[in-house]
Amino acid sequence: MEKIIEEIFKMFSISALRYFVLAGIPFALFYMMMPSKLGRFKIQQKQASKKDFLREVWHSMQSNLVFTVIAVAILFTPLKQYTRIYDHISDFPAWYLGFSVVLCLIIHDTYFYWMHRLLHHKKLFKLTHVVHHQSTNPSPWTSYSFHLAEAVTEGAILLVIAFLIPVHPLAIVLFTISAFIINVYGHLGYEITPKWFRHTLAFEVFNTSVHHNLHHSKFKGNYGLYFRIWDRIMGTEHPDYVKEYDKLQQQRFGEAPSEGSLVAVKSK
Repeated sequence: MEKIIEEIFKMFSISALRYFVLAGIPFALFYMMMPSKLGRFKIQQKQASKKDFLREVWHSMQSNLVFTVIAVAILFTPLKQYTRIYDHISDFPAWYLGFSVVLCLIIHDTYFYWMHRLLHHKKLFKLTHVVHHQSTNPSPWTSYSFHLAEAVTEGAILLVIAFLIPVHPLAIVLFTISAFIINVYGHLGYEITPKWFRHTLAFEVFNTSVHHNLHHSKFKGNYGLYFRIWDRIMGTEHPDYVKEYDKLQQQRFGEAPSEGSLVAVKSK
């Protein structure tokens, strides 16, 4: 038991440090150092308060603890023997490590979409998800700002992955880091995608900061995490998403997207 507590403390410390570095650097850049210069990139012109940021950090630390306990359970307790976690990278072809990380993200996006929709049920929303939605104007600190019960459902993706596919501990680490970076971008409050992105097939597939920001400001639609796919299949993408993205693009670059572009044709 002492070893388990030691692992929880060690992993929580690393996770907390990761949170403050990966969320803190963009927060410092966009909210403290260059807010006026980057103003045209801001999705909502209103500003969140210091009280909001402190609340988000407090809930994020609780979520970090929950995620840590789940991770330690699948990596350092007898539960591990029932999972598909393998210890030697050589047990699978070299390419599988990177492939498994991508597979984790795909599985997570599907899991998150349906879990997220469920949390928007009236009763569950009031009991849990409302904590995350207190951040109507999200910032990088919002990324892990969950009610404890929601943090359990969020962290349970590690259990799903560990029991579903063969996965190495390094792949789990790379997956959680990748997922958090994408999550920070989704809650950034600023749109930083390059100009050319709007005219590519990638725009049709991947979410943007505008996409998730709309979910926080409107409370409905845009339930996906990494991809637009489930929202588009299920008809839950916010009808104003493309219009709002184009509006911000015009604010950023001073011109509307070409009507002849791939996306413009598809969105007609």
